[in-house]
Amino acid sequence: MTPQMNERRIIINRAPVLTLWASIVAERLGFDRNEALSLGKAVAGLTAQSKGRRLGIYKPVPKEIKKARAQKRGEEFFVEICGRPVPAINTADGVRAVNKNKPVEPAGAERYLESKFGDNLGAVRKTMRDLAKAFKLGKFAEKSFRLYEQFRPSIPEGVAGWGAKGKLDLDRIESLASKSKSIS
Repeated sequence: MTPQMNERRIIINRAPVLTLWASIVAERLGFDRNEALSLGKAVAGLTAQSKGRRLGIYKPVPKEIKKARAQKRGEEFFVEICGRPVPAINTADGVRAVNKNKPVEPAGAERYLESKFGDNLGAVRKTMRDLAKAFKLGKFAEKSFRLYEQFRPSIPEGVAGWGAKGKLDLDRIESLASKSKSIS
């Protein structure tokens, strides 16, 4: 089901917007599309977990923490995307984010984005890529999450906003790209 798009505004929740944005950020930083999709999906998941804990929706369970710490780690490393360290590994297919000791598959991330954005995915992806390209790489890496905060859909504060949909305004994203040209 394609989210409703009125002019250049899409009604959607934040998780797919952050997934797509973080994948665009990863691409801009030099990761290939599949690597970027994997990393982008992980950024959104980690951000949702942090917010859920802050709101009291998710609570760490001591047994789960002990079990997680007992797991052996392979050649795991961290990649910073949107200011968030993402656990990752090198696979035969390239870099992949890791969730519960398993690589995050890019095909699943792409299907997720297609299901949430529907026919609007191409237009949103292009608009976000244009914003990413509007900044010099060093400044962009530093500002990427703050940029997201400036265009993400507005939702109610606190628990009321959990999973809520808001308006993603493509004109707003384009205006951020235009502004960057005058300051970067």
